[in-house]
Amino acid sequence: MARCWSLLLPAALALAGAAAGGEVRRELFLASPGAGTAVLAATYYTRPEGRELLSVHQLMSRSDTVDVAYLRHSADHGRTWSAPLGVPTLEPRPDGKLRRALRGGVADPVTGRFVRFYLEALLPNDDPLEGMRRWQVFYAVSADGGRTWDVDEPVVHRGEGFSREHPLPGVHLGRNAFMVGDLASVPIVLADGTILVPVMITPQGPDGTYHNPGGGYTYSDAAALRGRWRADGRIDWELSALIRGDPARSTRGLDEPTFAPLADGRILAVLRGSNGGKPALPARRWAAWSPDEGRTWTEAAPWTYADGAEFHSPSSCSQLVPHSSGRLYWIGNLTPVNPDGNRPRYPLVVGEVDRRSGLLRRETVRTVDTRGPGDSAQLTLSNFAVREDRATGELVINLSRLFQRSPPEGIDWTSDAYLYRVPVP
Repeated sequence: MARCWSLLLPAALALAGAAAGGEVRRELFLASPGAGTAVLAATYYTRPEGRELLSVHQLMSRSDTVDVAYLRHSADHGRTWSAPLGVPTLEPRPDGKLRRALRGGVADPVTGRFVRFYLEALLPNDDPLEGMRRWQVFYAVSADGGRTWDVDEPVVHRGEGFSREHPLPGVHLGRNAFMVGDLASVPIVLADGTILVPVMITPQGPDGTYHNPGGGYTYSDAAALRGRWRADGRIDWELSALIRGDPARSTRGLDEPTFAPLADGRILAVLRGSNGGKPALPARRWAAWSPDEGRTWTEAAPWTYADGAEFHSPSSCSQLVPHSSGRLYWIGNLTPVNPDGNRPRYPLVVGEVDRRSGLLRRETVRTVDTRGPGDSAQLTLSNFAVREDRATGELVINLSRLFQRSPPEGIDWTSDAYLYRVPVP
């Protein structure tokens, strides 16, 4: 039987199609501090069991740039929160501006440690596109639920010949870069204890520097960082084989992978594609499978419904979320018509993934939120992160409704951060 969820709006009105599956509830999580500023938030459990959460929220007033970030703690599944602790994200330097952006984290079930990730880059002209040559990934390790950090260092591939300037095979900072895509690019821990981190790598061209073969806004390949604990509490890192896109079919390559294990032990990667600049191309979500715990991957192909039918999806992040019930869910944007690059980024939907095939079950896909009568056509429902609430079993989505009040020309960054509670039957 198909499950149906709907959104409970502030005026106690539900979206069309509400049914007995349970209503999605939306509540304010963090209000924007002022005009022109968006709040983007995410929450992560910091221990393998229990009630402790870390809230990460960042203030933004332009694309791909964080103005300031904060961490908060909760001891009761997010019902109450500590005072925010500021995290520096901008440092003026003689040769540019050092920028940081926070990303997700994961609690290791064996050691009990919590690992979180962030990006750092020195941008000579403070141009976000300079990050395609300069972003690098850092990790921090906590043994006390994210209150103090015993390790805080850049990710560097294990073995001789690698350094902060040459952190991974094929990556030389200043020529190209590597990144964790967004807050939804959440690491997972495999059964053997390996930490699998979804990353993007910008390719080098014939001249040895960042190359954009698709002609879109940016271009990247995808991969997994495989991490194994060392005796001193640090992590040894190695890079998987790349998941490469076809620039003739996805103008920005493959972005923002999300990973989940399937019933037969394979790892599923679902990836963001784009038809930006070539709107006649079908805009697809892409998928690849790893038979060897994230070391190598099949060739990327359009992700489909389990019945083989294709669907349209804009260039936006998405997330796979394993549930304690044994089900696997996917949250992202699906559109009834072919998108044009990033837009439209609504509706936001949730659907169940077949754990055997790794494909999306069409009959389970339901809307979480979409554009309403008072919302701008530029509404963006794609900057989110999802977790299961251990107390209730609900899927909890931290989401900012970006550009909902934008004028016909230009955009308005003013946006609150919301929390959606999605019942799981």
